[in-house]
Amino acid sequence: MTTANICGSDLHPYEGRASMDPGMVFGHENMGVVEEVGPGVDRIKVGDRVSVPFNLACGTCRNCNDGFTSACLRANPSGQPGAGYGYPMMGPYWGGQAEFLRVPWADFNLLELPAGTEHENDFTMLSDIFPTGYHGTELAGVAPGKTVAIYGAGPVGLMAAHSAVLRGASQVFVVDKEADRLALATEYGATAVDFSQVDPTETIMDATDGFGVDCGVEAVGYQAHDQTGEEHPELALDQLVGVVRATGGLGVVGVYVPEDPQAATEQAKQGRVAFDFGAAWTKGLRIGTGQCPVKAYNRHLRDLIIRGEAHPSKIVSHELPLDQAVEAYDHFDKREDGWTKVLLGPGRSA
Repeated sequence: MTTANICGSDLHPYEGRASMDPGMVFGHENMGVVEEVGPGVDRIKVGDRVSVPFNLACGTCRNCNDGFTSACLRANPSGQPGAGYGYPMMGPYWGGQAEFLRVPWADFNLLELPAGTEHENDFTMLSDIFPTGYHGTELAGVAPGKTVAIYGAGPVGLMAAHSAVLRGASQVFVVDKEADRLALATEYGATAVDFSQVDPTETIMDATDGFGVDCGVEAVGYQAHDQTGEEHPELALDQLVGVVRATGGLGVVGVYVPEDPQAATEQAKQGRVAFDFGAAWTKGLRIGTGQCPVKAYNRHLRDLIIRGEAHPSKIVSHELPLDQAVEAYDHFDKREDGWTKVLLGPGRSA
């Protein structure tokens, strides 16, 4: 392992909001250099520099053949579609916040990168958040000239903003309340909307001449909360339904779970989120959901990085050695100012 990032999704088990087996190693945003290959591997070679998609896929089942590597039917022993590294309900595969990582079906799963160390902090975003942000814009139908509202300025929301600009969107709004994250959104060419200071629905409607945006990306998930910190799991969904125009599209890449015993409401504890579906249906909104099939996008995004068109590493705030992971999780979990994206690695220094 050369780099493994802390992801916002890691905070769900970290906070006890998603159960994880004792002894499991965290880390699903992974990249490194191949040290050894098994007898079934013939494409990937020792010494290759690689990105590891967080989806762990067999490459031969029906879903993999259809391109849905995020819903592999063979990789998860539980029988649930989809497997991944170091995450609840995603199989027994240890994560990469460690010195080494074992990668099953390596020939299929690994993405080769140029040798050396150039673009290390950009390439490390290819395992999850850059493709996931891009996936949100794909689900939402972002295209040249479209207008977009993105709720959540965490790493995935920022990557959705970057992706929307790369795809030619004419207006991109990013809604959050954390000043450091909103500042990064403006660096990617988006209009920052601080929902602790203004009504985001009114702001976006006014800025689009009352028409609303063509597309929306939900990058918040089931722990959405208002400016006081009170949880409302339906909050971002409701507001997006309000600002996306009739017949527009929503891409929901924020994480939602089948059950959440610590949720704010009895319904949410059962994974049931009551949002304004009536308005969504009446407006004829298209709603796409689910985990990103990383392999559908990572080669394209890798090449945008190499050609100097994409710069996902702008969001990196800290590069720390692996032995400082405990402190890093604490700062990141508290949303402390300036802790936007943390990279960990055995060879990194504070």
